[in-house]
Amino acid sequence: MSATAAAFTPSFTVVAHRKPLSTSSAFNCVARLSNNSPSSATPPPSLIRNRPVFAAPTPIITPTWRGDMGESYEEAIAGLKKLLRFVPPNKGFREGELAPVAAAKIDQITAELQTPGSKSGFDPVERIKTGFAKFKTEKYATNPALYGELAKGQSPKFMVFACSDSRVCPSHVLDFQPGEAFVVRNVANIVPPFNKEKYAGVGSAVEYAVLHLKVEQIVVIGHSRCGGIKGLMTFPDKGPHTTDFIEDWVKVCLPAKSKVVAEHSGTSVDDQCVYCEKEAVNVSLAHLLTYPFVVDGLVKKTLALKGGHYDFVNGTFELWGLDFGLSPPTSA
Repeated sequence: MSATAAAFTPSFTVVAHRKPLSTSSAFNCVARLSNNSPSSATPPPSLIRNRPVFAAPTPIITPTWRGDMGESYEEAIAGLKKLLRFVPPNKGFREGELAPVAAAKIDQITAELQTPGSKSGFDPVERIKTGFAKFKTEKYATNPALYGELAKGQSPKFMVFACSDSRVCPSHVLDFQPGEAFVVRNVANIVPPFNKEKYAGVGSAVEYAVLHLKVEQIVVIGHSRCGGIKGLMTFPDKGPHTTDFIEDWVKVCLPAKSKVVAEHSGTSVDDQCVYCEKEAVNVSLAHLLTYPFVVDGLVKKTLALKGGHYDFVNGTFELWGLDFGLSPPTSA
């Protein structure tokens, strides 16, 4: 095997860790992380910026779409020409002086609209139709036994918390088949603490998976170059928010940020993000201990919790477990 080929060989690492953890010190749970310094050759993009996003300036001319402009591509171009060629006189221009400007603008916009990517390029409806047709032909129709069983119900072994990031679909990465995993995806793969009012969406998913589906494993999977973790590490801990939802949500894992900053203060923000991607998973695992039915499953050994990290830059996956030091109640 050549050196180039070897460099792209995916690897899978299982890390065992058995540090006892009580529910009263949930945030102290720590998985053993790799001693290798995180790679910073290609810094993660700043997907969430720590500054307000400003709206674009109001255009000088705000065209109004009229019914006589039509709906087809060609009719839209014709309607655009009507708008721009009948521009009213503007301050500093005499009537008719804007005609050359409008004509040039028409040519520019028409050229942009006539590019292959706009007129005959991506069609979202067609993409969905062809995607389902491919699935039905290659998977659904070729495995009637599986889908016949799924029509009767589901009994997944796994509950998976994964990020909403479009690059890290757990069914794709871990080759889960339909019926194998009950999946919850959100920004930064976060499990918040038990709270009936504030986090009912996640709570209902955990309750349903544990009490009704009887899953045997809950796996929280972080990933490389996570925009939510980048936001957690760069948003100020105090002060006014610049987002409506994102900051409140990612700050559920503030204990992870605090730990990383304390232990890796001398490293770059990008390297700290790599550590935090894994540490935030541990915080989510600790939050699962605030759900009574999860603790009950752990005590009875009908349920296990695991953390994972998918590095799509290097093609690796790391899996670890935590020993929470829980034991069944004793009676005299």
